[in-house]
Amino acid sequence: MKRIAILNGPNLDRLGKREPEIYGHTTLAELETQLRDTFADDAELICFQSNHEGALVDKISELATAEIDGIVINGAALTHTSVALRDALLGSQLRAVEVHISNIYRREEFRHKSLTGPACEGVITGLGLEGYYAAVRYLLKA
Repeated sequence: MKRIAILNGPNLDRLGKREPEIYGHTTLAELETQLRDTFADDAELICFQSNHEGALVDKISELATAEIDGIVINGAALTHTSVALRDALLGSQLRAVEVHISNIYRREEFRHKSLTGPACEGVITGLGLEGYYAAVRYLLKA
């Protein structure tokens, strides 16, 4: 059975409550439960969320020495600002897929550039929560 980490950045702990017109009504806890239920036969999912850049960097470092088959990461606002998160992803040498619930290219211009995307095998943006499922399915195939 594969082990895949689902990492979520700042404000995603408010999923389902914050800007539901953009992010929907499903909470992060509900999403994690649904993902675990969907992939129960194929993967152990390790879920982690933090509003702090350093905590996410530390988690990626921890995962780099664990037996992990890949990372699904929604770095949220850190996607556009964090060289440290990018370096952590690259330095981990783990397979990663970046996910964004909203279409970052239909939002403010500063969201159009991802610093972390080039450190990942792929980027899924604008598919809502389905992006998480697609990312896990992708990581399970390889």
